Amino acid sequence: MGLIALGFLGFWLVGLFGHDHSHPRKAKLDGKFYQEHTLTDKDVDDKILVIEINGVISSHDMDGSGNMVERVKDEFELASKDDLIKAVLLKVDSPGGEVLASDDIYQIIREFQEKTGKPVVATMGSLAASGGYYVSAPCRWIVAHELTITGSIGVIMSGLNVRGLMDKVGIRPEVYKSGKFKDMMSSTRPPEEVTAAERQMVQALIDETYGTFKAVVGKGRAASRTQNTKAGLDKESRALASDWESYADGRIFSGREAHKLGFVDELGGFEVALNRAKKLAGIAEASVVKYEQPFNFGNFFRLFGKSEARGVKVDLGLDFPRLQAGRMYFLSPTILQ
Repeated sequence: MGLIALGFLGFWLVGLFGHDHSHPRKAKLDGKFYQEHTLTDKDVDDKILVIEINGVISSHDMDGSGNMVERVKDEFELASKDDLIKAVLLKVDSPGGEVLASDDIYQIIREFQEKTGKPVVATMGSLAASGGYYVSAPCRWIVAHELTITGSIGVIMSGLNVRGLMDKVGIRPEVYKSGKFKDMMSSTRPPEEVTAAERQMVQALIDETYGTFKAVVGKGRAASRTQNTKAGLDKESRALASDWESYADGRIFSGREAHKLGFVDELGGFEVALNRAKKLAGIAEASVVKYEQPFNFGNFFRLFGKSEARGVKVDLGLDFPRLQAGRMYFLSPTILQ
């Protein structure tokens, strides 16, 4: 185990320091340190920053890498303070996640573009569904590979009822509550006791959040379309199809279908998105950079204490957490099956 740990540590250190970054730009933000690392050096002053949204979107530290929302907020704040950063590439490879975390990142991106005028270009990887699309919606331009899985516009809240099993083994819950709805969605209540009024309240909450999702998509795509039309790019960007809401029913799309319906602007990979970012920023060339927090042994050893039981491995090669009962998600359940 010790040799494995040392070998892993060696690869990590090489990954962080093995390239020629003789004078990486350093910054301190709210007590956290960040270093700017060059991914592609073009020997020019202008830069394009890469910010990654990988895995389940959450405001919790799920894998020892820290709070995703805080990291994204920090990186956009650093980008706003650096006049040499002309655009941001948002690399999205996510099935979605928590409603509030997704909305927080959406707000960060929207406000960054409004305040700085710097374009954010979303470049979708193999998966950018539900919350993964939600955080892409405010971007000035969206690029997806034709085989990207995206869409899944909707909200899900789930729970398990174990009362039948409890009755079989002779366990009976004793509940004292202050109001008749206080134990809504309790896993120990007999299903037949769930009233129509309770179901209507939960559904109303889901519908309200779903309405917010559709508003984010509609406003985000309309705003980017307006900007791109003013810039003379109306023939290159895509407008949402007139009946787009009929497709916002939880179904998933390929990148090609999403492009046809106007949910994305352009088909291609990272290089296509990079070239588009340069064009929107009005620059001929730029170095590609990203922010990283310096290595510390606390995060390294915390990885070895990570519980394998906190996620479920699926055949896409991604680890998903168990959904928490009573919490709403912008998450594609199709991917979890």
